Amino acid sequence: MIKAVIDTNVLVSALSSKSVYHWLIKSLLNEQFELYITDEILFEYEEILKSKYSETVASTFLAAIKELPNVHFTHIYFHWSLISDPDDNKFVDCYVAAGAQYLISYDSDFSVLKTISFPKVNIVKLDDFKFSVFNAG
Repeated sequence: MIKAVIDTNVLVSALSSKSVYHWLIKSLLNEQFELYITDEILFEYEEILKSKYSETVASTFLAAIKELPNVHFTHIYFHWSLISDPDDNKFVDCYVAAGAQYLISYDSDFSVLKTISFPKVNIVKLDDFKFSVFNAG
């Protein structure tokens, strides 16, 4: 099963059923890939979803993903501090700790990861994730 970490900006863009990226949420709910999160990531999801949608939408969505068998809480043992924005490092740390295959983000701060040889982080945009995972084979 594909292991992924999803940056908040991607999750927000995919949540609305009217979004062209809503396939990501459907794929998650249909257990087509594994999502790895931490308490810190979940807190950021909640904070941003409440501000972009509503408290009800945020709490309903987060309650649902906490119950999914393909969503895994990850414990971080080492903080890599690879990105200049300290707030984004939690996604990289989760990716490495989980042994994930994809870190999905639109944030340009993550582009520095393409120049780092260790730990190697496969940072992709959502369209690239869809093509790699769902069009492969």
